[in-house]
Amino acid sequence: MLDEPLKKVLGGNTAKVMADHLDLHTVGDLLHHYPRRYAERGELTRLSDLPLDEHVTVVAQVADARVHTFNGGRGRRLEVTITDGSGRLQLVFFGKGVHKPRSELQPGTRAMFAGKVSVFNRKRQLAHPEFKTLGAESGAEAVEAFAHQLLPLYPACKQMESWQIQQAIDTVLGPAGHEEAALAGLIDPLPDSLREGRGLATLPEALRKIHRPATKTDIAMARDRLKWDEAFVLQVALARRRRADAQLPAAPRKPVPDGLLTAFDARLPFTLTEGQRRVSEEIFADLATDHPMHRLLQGEVGSGKTMVALRAMLGVVDAGGQAAMLAPTEVLAQQHHRSITEMMGELAEGGMLGGAEQGTKVVLLTGSMGAAARRQALLDLVTGEAGIVIGTHALIEDKVQFHDLGLVVVDEQHRFGVEQRDALRSKGKQPPHLLVMTATPIPRTVAMTVFGDLETSVLDQLPSGRSPIASHVVPAKDKPHFLTRAWERVREEVAAGHQGYVVCPRIGDDAGDEGDASKGAASPSPEDEAEKRPPLAVVEVAEQLTKGPLSDLRVEVLHGRMQPEAKDDVMRRFAAGEVDVLVATTVIEVGVNVPNATAMVIMDADRFGVSQLHQLRGRVGRGSAAGLCLLVTDMPEASPARARLGAVAATLDGFELSRIDLEQRREGDVLGQAQSGVRSSLRVLAVIDDEEVIAAAREEAAAIVADDPELAGYPELRTALDALLDKEREEYLDKG
Repeated sequence: MLDEPLKKVLGGNTAKVMADHLDLHTVGDLLHHYPRRYAERGELTRLSDLPLDEHVTVVAQVADARVHTFNGGRGRRLEVTITDGSGRLQLVFFGKGVHKPRSELQPGTRAMFAGKVSVFNRKRQLAHPEFKTLGAESGAEAVEAFAHQLLPLYPACKQMESWQIQQAIDTVLGPAGHEEAALAGLIDPLPDSLREGRGLATLPEALRKIHRPATKTDIAMARDRLKWDEAFVLQVALARRRRADAQLPAAPRKPVPDGLLTAFDARLPFTLTEGQRRVSEEIFADLATDHPMHRLLQGEVGSGKTMVALRAMLGVVDAGGQAAMLAPTEVLAQQHHRSITEMMGELAEGGMLGGAEQGTKVVLLTGSMGAAARRQALLDLVTGEAGIVIGTHALIEDKVQFHDLGLVVVDEQHRFGVEQRDALRSKGKQPPHLLVMTATPIPRTVAMTVFGDLETSVLDQLPSGRSPIASHVVPAKDKPHFLTRAWERVREEVAAGHQGYVVCPRIGDDAGDEGDASKGAASPSPEDEAEKRPPLAVVEVAEQLTKGPLSDLRVEVLHGRMQPEAKDDVMRRFAAGEVDVLVATTVIEVGVNVPNATAMVIMDADRFGVSQLHQLRGRVGRGSAAGLCLLVTDMPEASPARARLGAVAATLDGFELSRIDLEQRREGDVLGQAQSGVRSSLRVLAVIDDEEVIAAAREEAAAIVADDPELAGYPELRTALDALLDKEREEYLDKG
């Protein structure tokens, strides 16, 4: 029954729309397409007392019904006037929605109407209300039942409204009270002992109650059960992957005493934070085992993750292996290479004149390097001369071979697909250890759900010497003088010997260009659509600033379309203090470290996601002077976009912001495209709200997999797992 194609049950046209626009193909898919929320039609209201913007139910008589045409006769609008003795109200129906009400709502007909009250031409109206005609025999009970019924509202699309989805589900489930036949043969993934032990409903009962609840208790009971299905099946998949990874062999990498790591630590001009020491110990303990480390290192912007990763790499080099760091962009790879060689000094010049005796070679490998430099880098890797390599996707190419790859460090995990990371891992003689770093703090529940096969280390304290960052929203449209003041503040910072960034969403050298921001930004909101103004662009803003408010300062641009040499040259001069203000796209979002930069102005800040704004802001206040971040927007004060910016301005806690981000955008965007397998399987489980369910499901899953790794005793669970994780999705799950 559940595998039956929708085409057979609902007809070809409906099935095609569901497949194309909602990704629903079978009866099972449709039954697992749960209501997003439920509308209550509400208490009966007299027409004279109708509140604006609220869902109401009224019982009234049709006084008048007329069809009007517009658009030269192509469009049709039905206007119905109803009265209940206390007042009159207009109903409107458009387009295809005209047929049914036109035939049923004749003058004199008594009916119940339910909808949201709006105002048009200063008159109250209900647009497309639901209605049910009342026969002479309909008594008070029928009216009450209609008014209090819970109406499921489904995730819908332009081509198929929620009520059409409800009709399709009604077709599949059959008449009320006779759903058993439709739900017979359901495969229940939860073992009976678990379901009974936790007092959860059976699957048929849960599906019946989620689609046809009689009470709010029914909805809660159904959701509790269905959340468990999702959390548990997912955690079983992750537990099996963790177990499979733990079976792989790896070479233990223990740093030698008085080697490269000891020499490096002795050079450090500061002491490591307590957090850095703790996390380093966790990493070195993993590296010493004969199974590959799979660890996620997450930390606040500027918490010193690179330092922790570098010490791990040096420890592996000490143990005779090589370490590779994979960065998402050339700017970041060059920045890492520059800062690592600076931190290591002569220790990064192994085998060279003036290099330290126990040093090694640190090489850079990117797609745009010249042929000679590239050849030399490849040679240094294959001979083992280079202990550390930092590179972009160029590291993954077939030509790149290592002498003995012992550790892979992936920076900014969410920018890489699983295939790229696995390609690099396959370059070791046996599986190398893996350290994944992310600067976007991830709430614990998301980490358990998305990175559930990784051990997690968290750096949550900032190194001493980092300064506070003051953040303010600048409403440029409402208060233009605030923007004038923003440019004055940038000039004041430069006059005090500091530097600043101006960030724009676009590059702006052609009309269709969305610049670098679009890669990680939130999708355009309705407010953006209303604005219709193209996002501000680096090239134009730089020109306006050099002619206007920053005319006597040294202003340069940086964006992703520049030649690599030009990008590197601008970054080098900015770092050296030869540039006052850098106007850039989000190419500076991660890893760029210029301690003298204290001011940042983010133009069209509402066009960036919360995490991205937090990342960008982390580029200032990296030295001893306090940082300033100004979020410029044209959005009105009451808009969600302004609320989002207010939240960013109000806290520097990345974990708190990632929670806000998740609550606003829901899981989909935060988990990213690369987790599409996971994402499309989460329907009722809200990763942010259901921490207890996820944690409990993780424990139950770990116990079952430890006891029965092949799930031989759980055939239904195996079937559910296969459905959730067809081969492709299983690949995606392996984010570790």
